[in-house]
Amino acid sequence: MNAPSPAQHPSATPALWQQLSACAQAVMAVRKGQSLNDALAACPTALRPGVQALSFEVLRHMGLGETLRGLLVPKTPAPWVDALLISTLSLASTGRYPSHTLVSQAVEACKRGSKSQQAAAGLVNAVLRRQAREAEALHTQALQQPLARHNHPAWWVSRLQQDWPDHVEAILARNQQHAPMALRVNRRQGTRAQYMADLTAAGVLPSTSPPTDTQAQAEAQAEARWQPWLDDSAIVLPRAVPVGQLPGFDTGRASVQDVAAQLAAPLLVHGPRGADGRGLLPPLAPGARVLDACAAPGGKTAHLLELADLDVLALDSDAQRLRRVHDTLGRLGLKARTTAADASQTADWWDGERFDAILLDAPCSASGIVRRHPDVRWLRRDSDIAALARIQDALLDALWPLLKPGGRLLYCTCSVFKAEGQDRIDAFLQRQPGARLLPSPGHMLPVVEYGDAPTADRGDGFFYALLTT
Repeated sequence: MNAPSPAQHPSATPALWQQLSACAQAVMAVRKGQSLNDALAACPTALRPGVQALSFEVLRHMGLGETLRGLLVPKTPAPWVDALLISTLSLASTGRYPSHTLVSQAVEACKRGSKSQQAAAGLVNAVLRRQAREAEALHTQALQQPLARHNHPAWWVSRLQQDWPDHVEAILARNQQHAPMALRVNRRQGTRAQYMADLTAAGVLPSTSPPTDTQAQAEAQAEARWQPWLDDSAIVLPRAVPVGQLPGFDTGRASVQDVAAQLAAPLLVHGPRGADGRGLLPPLAPGARVLDACAAPGGKTAHLLELADLDVLALDSDAQRLRRVHDTLGRLGLKARTTAADASQTADWWDGERFDAILLDAPCSASGIVRRHPDVRWLRRDSDIAALARIQDALLDALWPLLKPGGRLLYCTCSVFKAEGQDRIDAFLQRQPGARLLPSPGHMLPVVEYGDAPTADRGDGFFYALLTT
């Protein structure tokens, strides 16, 4: 990333123009199809936190930013200049930054850049000053376009309208918000209540007074919705903190994991529970042979091993990402066998011994985790969904014969699209009449269901289906 370096003094705060320049570089990369994570990896270390924050804001509002740029400059500028204008216009639309500051700093970013960027300083200055003068009228005009209203591609909105007509606006609005930081308490090292007390002592959780009757009722309703699936390990923090502030993080007392993602391990290990709280399946026995078919970065692998003494084989097709599984397990003091392999190509890795349980966290569009990865909506294409569905089908068909009689397979995706969730399971059950679908969460949408109770935010969009023979 060819962003100017910040001041050499280690305590110096990078200037906004430096961050805007690097943000434009990152946004340009995303618009060309690169993930934001990869784009930020090329950003100078001292700039990265600020650039990440700016980039997240830009990508959440880029539909509006692109529309405003089109109204102000009908002829598309050079890529970096275009990205700078879209970034600045997107940030201006949030109202979090003074317009005169954005104008001056964007112009400064041009002046400090390459010759072609310097030449664009006049254009950038004129465009942004006009936007500042005519902000209300331009904003009103832009919002007549669906892209500006939704800040999602048209095909994405269309799929949501088809799949979830009663929840479209709620899902789109939720995608614009910051995702909370959620923790998973390592039950091998203590209870949730003990860890919450330690978080309070460390100042990470506030000392709160008892909830009112209304709050308690709302929280109880929220808990009841999730109780059949979630074990007592999740904590949602009121604000994100560096992991270094979490008590015992380095020694494995807790991990960062979205609450919805925490349903996978208990559902596979313990099975679903009935209305009376009793399990509908026996728990996996100690030493049970378990396959985590798409394991990286290892959060679900670790959760499985925290819950029971299992013989886990963790697969991932990406050897580099598989190293993250090793790192995760090492911090927690857990062990699993790991292999870099494509799970669908069973002849390349399977030893012929069947599994008691299989976790298939299948590759998907990631449409349920847009709060955490705002670039996803701009990277995906409508045609990707059908291609991913074929991969999901291939994985289901390849792994199903590897189960022991009476074994269980948990299929999950971090997607809200039915084509990657219920449609895949419906099609699979047609192909495999011997398979049986057990009570499962199904599609979980990232919307608040019970008012504004703290427990109402139960994480990202996910799909879960538990199958048995």
